[in-house]
Amino acid sequence: MRRIVNSTFVSLDGVINHMERWHFDFIDDELSALALEQLRASDALLLGRNTYETYVNAWPGREGEYADGINAMTKYLVSTTMQTGEWANTTILRGDLIEEVGKLKEAPGKNILMHGYGPVAKTLMGHGMLDELCLWVHPVLAGVGTADDLLLADGVNVRLALADVRRFASDLVILTYRADA
Repeated sequence: MRRIVNSTFVSLDGVINHMERWHFDFIDDELSALALEQLRASDALLLGRNTYETYVNAWPGREGEYADGINAMTKYLVSTTMQTGEWANTTILRGDLIEEVGKLKEAPGKNILMHGYGPVAKTLMGHGMLDELCLWVHPVLAGVGTADDLLLADGVNVRLALADVRRFASDLVILTYRADA
């Protein structure tokens, strides 16, 4: 069975959005290599509408190994409002989220990588569908946003097992949790 690996950037105060304010100063070769490693371990990308819209405006015009990989990868977009996927290799999942993702997990293949921790990820976590949560914890207090911009989700109470801790020269720490606790 395929695993869904969620990889999310988060500030110390739990902010997952407004990355222009706190994330981009931390991008370096070390973190880029890890992002490429995660991409290579996957053969599909699962995205909510907000992340998809951000990515479709950013990645298709870029070059390089990571851009080539993400642009060529199979993409599953969870959306009830979008009619077409503009990005290459996009399939829109319109049915019951848990049922549709269950089918993806049962299909043969590598990991399914998920970027961002919005409504889709929170729903999947609450239903036991996320197998791994990689939090890229940035050593910064973002100081922006509302409850919708935070990692927390009302009603999601899930125990996770710490699988790995990686510290980087930038003082960013990646905490990897498995949902099989």
